[in-house]
Amino acid sequence: MTTIETANTSQSQALLARAKSVIPKGISGHYGYAVSDESPVFFQSSSGSRFTDIDGNEYVDWMCAYGPMIVGYNHPAVDTAAASQMAAGNTVSLAAPVLVDLAEHLVDMVDGVDWARFGKNGADSTTLAVMVARAATGRKYVVKVDGGYHGAAAWMQTPGNPGTVDGEHDLILSVPWNDPAALQTVIDEHGDDIACFMSSPYHHPVFEDNELPADGYWSAVEAMCRNAGIVIVVDDVRSGFRIDLAGSHVAYGFSPDLVCFGKALGNGHPIAALTGTDALRQAATDTFYTGTQFFNAAPMAASLATLKELQAIDGANRVTEIGQRLNAGLIDVASSRGHDLRVTGIPAMPYYRLAGEGGFKQHARWIAECVKRGAYLLSYHNNFVSTAHTDADLERTWDIADQAFQALDT
Repeated sequence: MTTIETANTSQSQALLARAKSVIPKGISGHYGYAVSDESPVFFQSSSGSRFTDIDGNEYVDWMCAYGPMIVGYNHPAVDTAAASQMAAGNTVSLAAPVLVDLAEHLVDMVDGVDWARFGKNGADSTTLAVMVARAATGRKYVVKVDGGYHGAAAWMQTPGNPGTVDGEHDLILSVPWNDPAALQTVIDEHGDDIACFMSSPYHHPVFEDNELPADGYWSAVEAMCRNAGIVIVVDDVRSGFRIDLAGSHVAYGFSPDLVCFGKALGNGHPIAALTGTDALRQAATDTFYTGTQFFNAAPMAASLATLKELQAIDGANRVTEIGQRLNAGLIDVASSRGHDLRVTGIPAMPYYRLAGEGGFKQHARWIAECVKRGAYLLSYHNNFVSTAHTDADLERTWDIADQAFQALDT
């Protein structure tokens, strides 16, 4: 096995110093959490499953831009479709026909939905979902799962976060994951005023093991919500098209009223969607929620091409198979070095955690050693798999992981 050199990221660090003079923190938001004194910060190019930083170091990318990349960076069919639409027009005083084409395709592709509305980010689709549910029911409360993340809007942030104020969470009720009895208790207390129950199809919090739905969980939730007239909202922004191309709810055997998509919907082009049933069509018609860039045509063309590509290559099953191989190989490498690597969540969105002495600090150090050698992973977040990842990517990642474990033990 060839020794893999650790990366020099001095140019990234120098540019970060410049950035801090004109941008708070230099890199803010979720990207900022991954920045350290040795990490890559800025990229110069990307292709397929890999990107290259401004110091010239190449990385196998297992974060996939936090989920948007699913068929590969600079995918020719996707980017050609976007470029062709851009040449014809992108943001114009009228909507482009591709708006209708994309909506029709989503309605045909996603099980149980009859309409679609579009935005830019996942938070657009989740916020609109809550508004539609409230418009349809005349109720105010939203029930979510403890630790569930549905966008950075103030009403969904952790109470006490800077910039949030008392009262913004007064209409949010929270219950444990996989606990139908707790949900029933909340319904018994507030059922006449609960507009919707919102959850990801399985639980993928940060800094915690991910957890799949227990047998019978979603059928119990569906029965309780139907009985109480509560709208079921599935936040498929993160996991959408990585579990089932017809919607993650199909894999778990239930029928939501609203399904939120984002991230992989456009393979990196800025687009999100809320899809829903005919029963909520009028509420979706009446609800005003818009943005200057919501009708960009080029991202819609990219999205349509992405969805067609995923269908042509059986994308959800492909990323599942690649993820299964990635995880099995990493577990074997860890075991051979005397470590216990725990993997939770779905194969296409694995969450890794080193068990044993050292806890999270040891795990974060191992991840940092992987990144230094060219496997881009995160320690506090689930990772992502794309259809562009190859056998060579897997082999290289396993070699990097092995050498990272060696560094951990020295």
